[in-house]
Amino acid sequence: MSSYLSFDIAHLRAYYQQGTLRPSELVREVYERIAQNGVTPVWIHLPDRKEAVRRALELEHDPASRALPLYGIPFAVKDNIDVAGAPTTAGCPKYAYQPQVSATVVRRLVEAGALFIGKTNLDQFATGLVGQRSPYGGCASVFNPRYISGGSSSGSAVAVARGEVSFSLGTDTAGSGRVPAAFNNLIGLKPTRGALSTAGVVPACRTLDCVTVFTHTAADADLVYQTAAGFDAADPYSRRPGPGDGAAPWLRGAFRFGVPKPSQWEFFGDDGARDLYAQSIERLKSLGGEMVEIDYAPFLAAAQLLYAGPWVAERLTAIQAFAEKYASEIHPVVRGIILGGASHSAVNAFDAQYKLAALRAATLDEWRKMDVMLLPTTGTIYTRAEVEADPVRLNSKLGHYTNFVNLLDLAAVALPAGFRQNGLPFGVTLIADAWTERALLALTDRMHRALGGRLGGTEAQVEETPALSVTPAATRCVEVAVVGAHLSGQPLNSQLTERGARLVRTTRTAPGYRLYALKETLPPNPGPAKPGLVRDATFTGPGIELEVWAVPEDAFGSFVALVPAPLGIGSATIEDGSSVKCFICEQYAIAGSLEITQHGGWRGWLRSRAQPAA
Repeated sequence: MSSYLSFDIAHLRAYYQQGTLRPSELVREVYERIAQNGVTPVWIHLPDRKEAVRRALELEHDPASRALPLYGIPFAVKDNIDVAGAPTTAGCPKYAYQPQVSATVVRRLVEAGALFIGKTNLDQFATGLVGQRSPYGGCASVFNPRYISGGSSSGSAVAVARGEVSFSLGTDTAGSGRVPAAFNNLIGLKPTRGALSTAGVVPACRTLDCVTVFTHTAADADLVYQTAAGFDAADPYSRRPGPGDGAAPWLRGAFRFGVPKPSQWEFFGDDGARDLYAQSIERLKSLGGEMVEIDYAPFLAAAQLLYAGPWVAERLTAIQAFAEKYASEIHPVVRGIILGGASHSAVNAFDAQYKLAALRAATLDEWRKMDVMLLPTTGTIYTRAEVEADPVRLNSKLGHYTNFVNLLDLAAVALPAGFRQNGLPFGVTLIADAWTERALLALTDRMHRALGGRLGGTEAQVEETPALSVTPAATRCVEVAVVGAHLSGQPLNSQLTERGARLVRTTRTAPGYRLYALKETLPPNPGPAKPGLVRDATFTGPGIELEVWAVPEDAFGSFVALVPAPLGIGSATIEDGSSVKCFICEQYAIAGSLEITQHGGWRGWLRSRAQPAA
């Protein structure tokens, strides 16, 4: 078993398919690794090994289970998320209770074949970004025991980084699903609020909380997300995306990424982090991104509202009865933060909502400049001793680039971005509109592979794992091929660009197509000349040049409504054999029209018209 270096999902699925590994054997290996690394402080609750093996045997003895997407994949759960049969402590032994049913996300993962291993440590009541505020002990970065692991989802991140499980669940209100990823060289997916159900999760700030996913690769995070996501009537904050929500045409073509103006960079004296951030900017440029400078001020102002504003009162609301009766059982730093929520009034709450609305409007001006934002996940990292000596102020610094994301209803993915000279990891975060998490993961995968290197703290390498394939579904767009007046630089191209469409590629149709300049649009008729594309199964030609554009789903209808007869939108076959939505022409309209197939496309014909007669 020691030869199985990588616990990423792709490797484990390959082992199972090859017959070189069974789930029960894997569980035994998991427990051996945990024993070698030490149960505490990462794990709060581990089921009996025999019970875990028994569940794995049940899975492998069921032939139908082999088709499940997460068959035999081990995972950990942050101990503020319910798992039936395991106590939930939220990092506070006195608070512990025994849930009868699992949280919705856990149930969906188990039904998909995933193997629950145990409950992991956290900053108590999910209050903190440091991973040190727990009676079960403070976790450390897998790269140096003197440094913090990040929190509050500390144990969940370390369990993955140590190669004990393939993925883990955390939560994120202020950055808890991202900061531990940065400090442990992992992918940290913080999806849209309401995309993953919070039913069965001990709330921190119920209106902002997200269930998050830690993995070694973006492809693994995408698989776990697709498996666990979906509307849940048991969660009043669960949401469904509408048509066009999260449209990311930028993923299919050129994209602009925003970075703060250099005067707004804040690394708290960490020059190594500054250099690695600059390298990440260059890396994203090399992948086709255009860097644009933005004003980070409104985002930072929103971030500062999270703990300075009345959202702290939500933390008290979640455990008020317990906090009033058992205040002495709460970690002193956590107690000070949570009980401080009592000082806020309804007036404070409304005033903060007004400020947030104004800041959100200001950030929209910045979003018009960019498609995605690239930020440091944190400006720096601290030792455990430093955090112990100055817990609140240093925690606040760690939230400098994270605290605004849930308040502004954005999606984010944290990813590795290299190592400082002292061996400590650095991470960056890609951020975009709500419901763009799958598009962000696709871009994350490209950045991660461009960086290369090890997975978490293991010896396995990114290059050994399969890339995440990009599909139009991930962008919430419809791909439309245009052949004439809608081509780049042509008179009607603005009908695409004003709807946020992006050019994906230039290609050609399959051979069996003819192109005509429609008689009714040729001079002396007013308006731009228009082509008619017609399929002819008896014809073998050069193929017709076309452009494929990604059109946001919610803009597709208004675009189609502009298409006049005899044109329409149908499907066409392109030279690689695939099918795409495309402008087509009714057969009757070609009578008397000028065939221009021999020119290879609309631009070729226009060039021929511009040339002087011989």
